[in-house]
Amino acid sequence: MPSLKDLKNRIKSVKSTQKITKAMKMVAASKLRRARDAAEASRPYATAMEAMVARLAVGYRDNPHAPKLLAGTGKSDTVLIIAATADRGLCGAFNGSIVRSVRRSVQALRAEGKTVYLYTVGRKGRDLLGAEFKDIIIGGKTDIARKTVEYNTAEAIAVEVLKLVESRNIDVVTLVYNHFKSAISQVVTEQQLMPLAISDQSRESRVEKKDASLDSSHSTLATTSYDYEPEEEVILADLLPRNFSMQIFKGLLESAASEQGARMNAMENATKNAGEMIKKLSLKYNRTRQANITRELIEIISGAEAL
Repeated sequence: MPSLKDLKNRIKSVKSTQKITKAMKMVAASKLRRARDAAEASRPYATAMEAMVARLAVGYRDNPHAPKLLAGTGKSDTVLIIAATADRGLCGAFNGSIVRSVRRSVQALRAEGKTVYLYTVGRKGRDLLGAEFKDIIIGGKTDIARKTVEYNTAEAIAVEVLKLVESRNIDVVTLVYNHFKSAISQVVTEQQLMPLAISDQSRESRVEKKDASLDSSHSTLATTSYDYEPEEEVILADLLPRNFSMQIFKGLLESAASEQGARMNAMENATKNAGEMIKKLSLKYNRTRQANITRELIEIISGAEAL
């Protein structure tokens, strides 16, 4: 049975921990506001750019000279997975969910006989995945969100990844990150960056109704055509790398917001748990103290009666 001194030291230690977790929760909440605003602000631009490039690329994808970022290599034998994690822990299941998703993907792709490489963003991804897949990690980046995630950082990652694509003859590039929904909900998302994923809606030509006055009895659908200046090939050569960088930037912003949300939630739970532990230890301390007092009184009374 622990002594009163041990219980008192334990209570003091837990109270100190509670102060730290409470402070970390407040800091995470402050950072979350900025990170959430940045992530939400990037979504319309990133989505619009991806849709625009997809529409532009619909008729050019089958061209034998189409850029690799658009059409890929025609194969899917070699896959590069970019895992976006945090540099620090104490954020609940944020890092673990990404690592588990990447691990499942690697195992599934290897079972299909494909070659898999990893590019890690964040120290936790590098350390956790490196313990099991050290031989296939071919690059990485750390300390990207000390203050805020900047586009220059995402662009540097994109340039490095594209160099790896050329040097390693990579066919498919996938980004795995946590999509921010709320402070208590982050969804692991896998986004294919190369070749460009073109939705079915983008494949369909844009259709609009003709003026009803041309035919009062029927509404004729006409396909809208576009003329590009300069040529599509020139536009895509400039837009595809920008879109590649932008999608990575969006993923990093979503990951940064998700990290702060997960950390705030984890620290709130830790603070509550510390409070419950303090109550239990205080109750145990009071009971032990009362038992010692009762025992001492019994000894005094017994000694007095013996005299």
